[in-house]
Amino acid sequence: MEYHNPVLLTETVDGLAVKPNGIYVDVTFGGGGHSSEILRRLGPEGKLFAFDQDQDALENAIDDDRFTLINENFRFIKRFLRFYGVRKVDGILGDFGVSSHQFDVADRGFSTRFEADLDMRMNQNREISAYHVINEYDESDLRTMFLQYGELRNAPKLARAIVGARKEESLKTSVELKEVLRPFLPKHKEHKILAQIYQAIRIEVNQEIEALKEFLIQTTELLDAKGRISLISYHSLEDRLVKRFIRSGMFEGEPEKDLYGNVSVPFKKVGGLIVPNEEEIKENNRARSAKLRIAERI
Repeated sequence: MEYHNPVLLTETVDGLAVKPNGIYVDVTFGGGGHSSEILRRLGPEGKLFAFDQDQDALENAIDDDRFTLINENFRFIKRFLRFYGVRKVDGILGDFGVSSHQFDVADRGFSTRFEADLDMRMNQNREISAYHVINEYDESDLRTMFLQYGELRNAPKLARAIVGARKEESLKTSVELKEVLRPFLPKHKEHKILAQIYQAIRIEVNQEIEALKEFLIQTTELLDAKGRISLISYHSLEDRLVKRFIRSGMFEGEPEKDLYGNVSVPFKKVGGLIVPNEEEIKENNRARSAKLRIAERI
């Protein structure tokens, strides 16, 4: 199955400082690019576990005794690693968001480029799809979704328009949804605003923010001392959570100080923010919004 080159491949795997006999986890397997590079650096005693909730990704499974692919959401990382007898790991890699493959398969409904049923499920066994969100959420929930996950100022108008339109007939396809929202898509900004609308629906359908938070909290329990996380985010909501968690071990507020003014945090930052160079963006347009952050367990 055709998958594009992974973003920031060398930098992300370098960030893990792979030990030949270590245990590593790639929580967003996709086309297997990052996993293949980790395996290349592992010795015969090393182990790599990978997660991907998308059934399509299973077709890319790597035939290697050191490799195990788990068809589950990474929010269940600790539970499934324990099933395999793993309690501590040396590094965890995550490349969040939608894979290029998911964007490019029209009938998955992730891309604004194609006509498709309202779907957007990363795990195709999930009951809730974009159709359910658009046709069954009440106006206040739609408004909150567009505001929080799409950062759209005209969220109330978008929600009202959808609720008004679906009274006549259910909205089933991306084309029908676009038609309803056309008055809010000025020509010079149409693609940008549509992308924000799709992002909001996709995050809601897949519970991406909740899953990311649950995953990050588990990394502190799973990583051995000096174990690394190497995480790529593609939009500000994800990146903000990753950045705050690395800095303070929290998503909001600041950690408490002891009597001497010291704070106890789980990670120390490794290097600064890494973004793709112009050449990589030219080769892979998806890379343009990627932000890589690396941290080490204290």
